[in-house]
Formats: sequence, C-alpha cells, structure tokens
Amino acid sequence: MELLKMLQTIRNPVLDVILGAITYLGDETILMVLGMAVLWCMDKKWGYRLMFISLAGTALNQLLKAIFLIPRPWVLDPAFEIVESARAAATGYSFPSGHTQTVATVFGTIACWTKKRWAQVICVVIVLLVGFSRMYLGVHTPLDVGVSLLTGFVMVVLLNRLMSRHDSSDKGRAGLCIGFVLSALALLAYVLFAPKREANVAEFDAQGLKAAWTLMGAMAGMVLTWYVDAKHTHFETKAVWWAQLIKLTGGLALVMAVRTGVKPLFTALWGDAMFAHGIRYFLMVLAGGVLWPMTFRWFSRLDGKTLPATEKA
Repeated sequence: MELLKMLQTIRNPVLDVILGAITYLGDETILMVLGMAVLWCMDKKWGYRLMFISLAGTALNQLLKAIFLIPRPWVLDPAFEIVESARAAATGYSFPSGHTQTVATVFGTIACWTKKRWAQVICVVIVLLVGFSRMYLGVHTPLDVGVSLLTGFVMVVLLNRLMSRHDSSDKGRAGLCIGFVLSALALLAYVLFAPKREANVAEFDAQGLKAAWTLMGAMAGMVLTWYVDAKHTHFETKAVWWAQLIKLTGGLALVMAVRTGVKPLFTALWGDAMFAHGIRYFLMVLAGGVLWPMTFRWFSRLDGKTLPATEKA
C-alpha cells in the first residue's frame, strides 16, 4: 500500500487520462480485437495460439482470485482513494491483476510470434505500462501486478511450447483441446462448489461466477472453432489490404451484434442466470470463428489476382 500511496501523490488530470487509456489495453475487448485480427488477417496458427493462451491465462487468474479472496486496495484501506474512472472496470477480487494477466499473455504471445526486435520491445513496454497503470490508478497492489506478470510469462512460455509440439496433429490438437476445456471447467467447478469463507464478498463472488461461465463458453467455442476449421472450413487469411480492413470491421460488427443482440433475449428467457453468459460467449465465438470465415474465400478474391482465368474473362 505504501507504493500506491506514493503514486497517489503524483496523480494529475493529464496522467489520469493517459494511464486510464493505457490500462484499457488489458481489457477483454482488446483481446478480442487483436485475437481476431491475427486469426482472420495475419497468421491463423498464431491467432489460435493467442486466443487459447489468453483464455487459459485468464482462467488461471480467475481461479487464483477465487482461492485467495484478496480485497481491493480501497477495501484494505478505506482512506485510500483511487482514480474514479477506473472503478467500473475494477470488478472482482484484487489478487492477481486480471488486466495485467491479459496484456501479458496477449502481447507476450505476439512477442513470441514476431521476429522483429523492435516489435518485441514494444510488446514488453506495453505489458509493463499496463501493470504500472493498474497501480497508479489505485486498483491493484504491486503484489497483484507482479504475480500476474509472472503467471502471464509462465503461461506464454509453457503453452507456446506445448502447442508448437502438438498442434500439428489431430491427436495433439485433441489433447490440447481437452486441457484447455479442463482449465475452464476447473475454474467453473471451484467457484460453484468451493465452500464459502469469511473473506468471501457476495459482489465479488458474483463477478467471479460470471467470469467463469464466460470463459467456459468462450473456451468451448474456440475448441469447436479450431476443430471445424481443421476438418471443414480451412479458411484463408490472405487478401488485399482494403479487403482485410473490410473483413476485420465486418467480423467485429458481427461478433459485437451477437454479444449485444442476444443479451435481451437471454435475459427474457433466464433472467439473471449466470450460465446465460456462457451461452452468449459461445455463440459469439462461433459467429466469429465458424460463420464469418465462410466468407473469407470471397474476400481473398476481391483484388482479382486470385481468380481463375475463366472467371477473369
């Protein structure tokens, strides 16, 4: 807390805005945008890796939150003030930092993928800046951030090596998929059935349960997407640059439409039932991973260079 109080003394409106924007790089939406951009437009193999590693890292992060039940800094010290604009995204228990975990796995995977030193340096700087922003904003302690940096690094190294060894065969992919689904199931089982303790906070528990169902749906969707692509879709990522832009924009619009469009329907059907979040994210992933890639062959032909001679005539 002493470091957080020291950072509190240097806060000013300009830094609040800058670091508030930087911290957003660890948000779920950034994972979605970057993951889909890599998967759809750049490198399919690394797109799948980025999504799976990030989801597995988030599952571990949420499990640690549920096990340790560490409250947020302003709960630990009621006199401590945070940057209010950061409060809305600071849900759930404090330890370890979810934003830091996400940015570490996403940009850590990108750093492994790229061979350019300058790009790797930028990835490292982004990770460190997001970790610092969480402390500056007052929503996480140095321990929260430090453990997330460590677990993020371990997840990237370990899972990248596992996928390098096993994602080229059907048997290897099946084993990886089982492991990824089990990681999400372990989290869901823990938050559903672990005995309540004195440190449990009902509001934070609700956020954790929502996150567990969301991860379960997203992970199941990614596993099914990977299978369908390997066996049936075989979608192509290449296209002229302006077609890629249309592809990315249209795909994101579709996913976001599913994300927001089915919510009122599910609310009408099931009220506040948490499992509805899992179904919603499962459908989002299928829309972006199975349905939308069916259009990619058309996008690859928009420049006219890949059309057969009979079609060009």
